[in-house]
Amino acid sequence: MKNICVFSSSSNLIAEKYKQLAREFGKQLAINGHTLIYGGGKVGLMGEMGNAVKQNNGKKIGVIPKRLLTVEVAATDDDKQFVTNTMHERKEKLVAISDMFVAFPGGFGTMDELLEVITLKQLDYHRKPIYILNYDHFFDGLIQQFQKIYDEQFATSERSYFTEVNDIHLLLNDI
Repeated sequence: MKNICVFSSSSNLIAEKYKQLAREFGKQLAINGHTLIYGGGKVGLMGEMGNAVKQNNGKKIGVIPKRLLTVEVAATDDDKQFVTNTMHERKEKLVAISDMFVAFPGGFGTMDELLEVITLKQLDYHRKPIYILNYDHFFDGLIQQFQKIYDEQFATSERSYFTEVNDIHLLLNDI
């Protein structure tokens, strides 16, 4: 059993295909006995995934800053909820209590969290696996940018900082 941290969208305006993906992943986490570590919101992909975890008798732990308690409308059914003072403290807590990280399609917050855990891994602050779920080519541009960073030697590609997957079943097989 692992604590799987998922970075994902808090928007309810996104396409249904992403919501279905989040529900299926949440269901599979619960069925396989893993704990969802997430941003603590009951909206967007966070909410969809969290609801699927609970509907399948799984466990979830939310980490949410005080300021976002009303903005994101915090989930009320978390098995444990950490309320932090800042986004920075939120990210520190997510890193501390997670065994691995998965970036689902998302917005600027998702990108921020993903880039922070990659940077922390590059600097040896952690050695936890990081997965980028490139579902329906959502992250193609970002993956291309990462390749340019390697090609131009702004970072070395000697070690793998993340694993790109495009299917949740491949991802679940790795967990």
